[in-house]
Amino acid sequence: MSGISLAGLPIRIRSKVVKEHVCRSLGYPVLPKFRKTQPRFPGQHFDIYVQKSNNLQIWNEELASNRRYVIVRVGRKNVITKIKVVTGDTLALLDTTGTLTQKYQARLIPGRVKTELVTDEDTETLRALVRADADLEVGASPVANLQAMQLLPIRKIFDRLQPLVGKSFTDVGHDQERNRGALLHRLVCEHLGYSDYRDDGQFPDIRHQLLEVKLQTSPTVDLGLVSPNSEELLGVPKIQGVRIRHCDVRYSLFYAKTDGNSVTLTHLFLSTGEGFFKRFPQFHGNVVNRKLQIPLSPDFFDWRWEWTSLRGKCSQ
Repeated sequence: MSGISLAGLPIRIRSKVVKEHVCRSLGYPVLPKFRKTQPRFPGQHFDIYVQKSNNLQIWNEELASNRRYVIVRVGRKNVITKIKVVTGDTLALLDTTGTLTQKYQARLIPGRVKTELVTDEDTETLRALVRADADLEVGASPVANLQAMQLLPIRKIFDRLQPLVGKSFTDVGHDQERNRGALLHRLVCEHLGYSDYRDDGQFPDIRHQLLEVKLQTSPTVDLGLVSPNSEELLGVPKIQGVRIRHCDVRYSLFYAKTDGNSVTLTHLFLSTGEGFFKRFPQFHGNVVNRKLQIPLSPDFFDWRWEWTSLRGKCSQ
């Protein structure tokens, strides 16, 4: 399989195409659809992971010591460069924590309406702090902490972001979600009225407006480690003595389509965290998806890696 090109394929399609090539390589018929089983190839007792980065993510299960793990390395030009097959015991050498990181997810089903204000008002906590005529152009930064009377009402944010629907920007690649998000983030800052664009990678994206910005090219909404409707306190300073909670955050979800060259925004949804799940159902009720994150060493695909790693483990 080394040398096979996966260029231009979205991540999910890329995974399916790799499974098809695995079937051909092993002599299995290629099925039109792969069932979600654990492991994915039960007849040969192995799972398969396609890796362009060194961060291996295993969802909703611990490492199985005797299971085989097929790790497919994809290079910068989206071509398969190397393949390594190891057991769970071998991967465990790299798993320093064994901790499953929880991650909340929801589903976005676009309707006929292109723009939707899911919650008409902010949470009761924020209503006394917002101001419709807040000026964001002079001296305001998107990543600054909240300030009294500089917080736009959720309806005003909705009015300013609606014109973004229908706009397009350059598609930097299916596996460049962060860079795609940064381009959208810049557009959102401009339409809100900021003369300055900054992004420090913290939650929420536009802290000054308590606004999280999400770009969706699939129905699955990744929500991170905290549920949107959580009443836990957010790590920001008080405003006029008021403590801000996670459920007070405003969530802007932009649904989009791409042709590989440009991303076009097709829908906008805006909701408070408090009302989020009334519109976007959480996966499997209250079940939280969890992932095991294992950093692959730079020399992982080197044939000498396993021997040197095992020797070091035995000498401890």
